[in-house]
Amino acid sequence: MIAEFIDPAILGFILVGVMLFAIFVGFPISFTLIFLGFVFGYLGFGKLVFYLMTLQFSMVMTEQTLAAVPLFVFMGIMMEQAGLMERLFSSFQMMLAKVKGSLYYAVLFVSVIFAAATGIVGASVTILGIMAAKSMNRSGYDVRLAAGTITAGGTLGILIPPSIMLVVMGPIMEIPVIDLFAAAIIPGILLASLYAGYTTIRCMINPKLGPVLPEEMRAASMKEVWVEFFLGLVPPAALVFAALGSILFGFATPTEAAGCGAMGALLLSIAYRKLTLPKLQDALVKTLEITALIMVLVAASNFFGAVFARLGTPTLLTEFLLGLEMNKYLILAMIMVMIFLLGWPLEWVPIVLIVVPVLLPTVEKLELHGLDRYDLMVWFGILVAVNLQTAWLSPPVALSAYFLKGVVPNWDLKDIYLGMMQFMVIQLIGLILILIFPQIVLWLPNQVFGQ
Repeated sequence: MIAEFIDPAILGFILVGVMLFAIFVGFPISFTLIFLGFVFGYLGFGKLVFYLMTLQFSMVMTEQTLAAVPLFVFMGIMMEQAGLMERLFSSFQMMLAKVKGSLYYAVLFVSVIFAAATGIVGASVTILGIMAAKSMNRSGYDVRLAAGTITAGGTLGILIPPSIMLVVMGPIMEIPVIDLFAAAIIPGILLASLYAGYTTIRCMINPKLGPVLPEEMRAASMKEVWVEFFLGLVPPAALVFAALGSILFGFATPTEAAGCGAMGALLLSIAYRKLTLPKLQDALVKTLEITALIMVLVAASNFFGAVFARLGTPTLLTEFLLGLEMNKYLILAMIMVMIFLLGWPLEWVPIVLIVVPVLLPTVEKLELHGLDRYDLMVWFGILVAVNLQTAWLSPPVALSAYFLKGVVPNWDLKDIYLGMMQFMVIQLIGLILILIFPQIVLWLPNQVFGQ
């Protein structure tokens, strides 16, 4: 074997380099991970690689928490098709018709609810763009600030529970998903509040950025507003809080809550007379596509990560970083910068499933803020989530820009980018606050679960 001539740990670095090159070139991620895992695993430790693959794929198939993924995806798609978010946005916009920058607040409020309902960034940005862009254009809102608000609000889907990313991240980091859900709530609210505060300050300085709504866009009576608001807010909010609350308070596992949430979303679609056989079929097909993509990637990444760990590369990397005469917080900053840069060309799935497991041994050894292993992993998991959320708004890739451009073609891509970059700075401020004050993440899980 080649291991007789080269250190297997060095072989692991070559493995990662080839993997990144293959992904950047355009090879399918899942097949690339499986193929390279086989090749480099066989070169490093021989026939054991076949048993390792069987074990890793079996572990993924028996992981009950991952069953929540298709159920939460289906729940989000059905709520989207029921048109509840459009109704909520319309009522919120009418309620704040006389307030400067009201549409910014409406977008952010709806984005929090919708993020909790879907957990998918692409869906959130797309729906928010469809709902808000036309009203913002008619009201004379600033395109850059409007685009930034929509894209930033949409990225909350990656963080606010029940986030699909957190469901996948839990088993990878050996942390209960419910703990990650609890840990993500306050950071999500913090970011949404920072966005709202920024738009408020900008509109106070320059009222032309967010003028009051014209008369023709206002409701005829407050009764109409309250009826629309009640019908738009109560059903989705009740469904989301029931699903999330049952998890946080121990009444149900994530999978059980996801099943109830999916059934609730289906019943809401029926109640609002939005459910048709073609729509149901489309929702099932989309759910299958998204779930298959995630599950195959999870299995392939588990196998790839196991090969990488078996080669001994994580241990070598940890020893190298800890051997540097650098402040441990500077090392953490380097890790965050690396994740941020990888977030440009890569989706969150390969980063969470491949990069994060590689970095975990190093993070554990840093002993940051005097946290024990459990709190450290919870805190680091949310740091990664917020970091990847920031990457969604970071040029040159910034996928959120293309989602928004696709549904609002009359907005110039340059203006969308310039708007997003403003909120990327706000996200970085939020990330720094969480880095400095880990209790922003840890307070709620400690209160709820007594960790």
